[in-house]
Amino acid sequence: MTIDDWMEQVFHYQGNGYPLGGGNLGAGSAVEEVPNDYLGYIQAAYKSSGIVFACMVARQLAFSEARFQFQQLKQGRPADLFGSPELAVLEKPWPSGQTGDLLSRAIQHADLAGNHYAVRNSGRIRWLRPDWTEIILTRPPDEAVECDVAGYLYKPGGTQDKDRWKLYPVDGSHGRVAHWAPIPDPEALYRGMSPLTPVLREIASDKAATKHKGKFFENAATPALAVSFKETVTKTQFEQFMRAMDEAHSGVENAYSTLYLGGGADVTPLTYDMRQLDFKNTQGGGETRIAAALRVHPVVVGLSEGMQGSSLNAGNFKAAKDAFADLTMRPLWRSLCGAYEELVTPPKGSRLWYDDRDIAFLQDDMAQLAEIQTKQATTITKLIQDGYTPESIIEAVRKSDWTLLEHTGLFSVQLQPPLPNGPPVDGATVGPASGAKPTPLQNKAAKAAKAAAPAPKPGTGSTAKPAPKPTPKP
Repeated sequence: MTIDDWMEQVFHYQGNGYPLGGGNLGAGSAVEEVPNDYLGYIQAAYKSSGIVFACMVARQLAFSEARFQFQQLKQGRPADLFGSPELAVLEKPWPSGQTGDLLSRAIQHADLAGNHYAVRNSGRIRWLRPDWTEIILTRPPDEAVECDVAGYLYKPGGTQDKDRWKLYPVDGSHGRVAHWAPIPDPEALYRGMSPLTPVLREIASDKAATKHKGKFFENAATPALAVSFKETVTKTQFEQFMRAMDEAHSGVENAYSTLYLGGGADVTPLTYDMRQLDFKNTQGGGETRIAAALRVHPVVVGLSEGMQGSSLNAGNFKAAKDAFADLTMRPLWRSLCGAYEELVTPPKGSRLWYDDRDIAFLQDDMAQLAEIQTKQATTITKLIQDGYTPESIIEAVRKSDWTLLEHTGLFSVQLQPPLPNGPPVDGATVGPASGAKPTPLQNKAAKAAKAAAPAPKPGTGSTAKPAPKPTPKP
């Protein structure tokens, strides 16, 4: 049977699939099953497939660098990030644990099981192993339109001893529970699905190719030799020749050594080198499909197909890194914040959010950052010259929200109060037009100018009488 034929041998019962195979297809088989369960993904994929491990670690290292903050919501739009003592349980989830440790467990559970469960109890957070946790529903989903989560049942070690079971109701009476399922399972209402599920064939094929390469080196660095004998050779002579040839030429240590044959033996190499087997392209295509399922660009992981040609150009690498951040990491952080709001209580008018400003991997290079700041400084200068308040300008530029701008009522570079009658002429009085009332901003500016003006000296004010002119002499 081919791997595709064998993978189709699944027994379906009550909507669930159960593979009929049990490990290897047979003695000496090069293809091993990846069981569709949590332990199977750990043992047959994460711990035994280099490409799966590399992709998951890349996701974990970037994901665990974020921090939790609260974010204000003003007029329906996200505003400032701020901290609070309420976040202490996420910053120190358990003794000797930090936010990064909690995030590492969360993304690891989501990748391998599709679900992550965390409980806040006794001032700390405990994560629940996904395959030992069951979602308890109020009604069977195939019998009722309204079906809600009643709680979560935890069975330590998968035990069937009910005395050891722990029920966590959704009302938080036994602890506040957060359930994170970033990829929903289309066959379930609340359960998530592992991103490894669609690429089980690729994982099995990649492991088979790796095993094939191992056999290549075990057999004198050549895949196979065809040795033929004359019909006069007896069975005993044939078996003796096989043992002698295996002892003298099998293994990497004997690669490329001279092969000596007796009379009547003829050797025909079936293939000659690794290039003819095209391992690079065959295995590289499977690696890329696995990376695509985990939403990690091959350039970021360092896969063979991402380490050639124009993929390593600075612009292409930056595009790959930005795509990984925008299409993988940030959606995962957003959905986890929504789940973890069950563990903390955001202040009124705010939400739990992530802070990625200190993640070095996501930072732009210094030249690009300096260019952005230069453009922002030019924008700030222009808006100040147009009469907007500096505080509102900085706020609007920082949040990219022009509705935050506030005008001073002053114009031009001099920022002088406006003159409704136009510029004064000789002997004309500067002030509002006849019957026109000054605006509040004009009054405010006039008061500020009056307060800043120096006090008049005695005898020089408007009430002082002018000094008499001297009488001219005749």
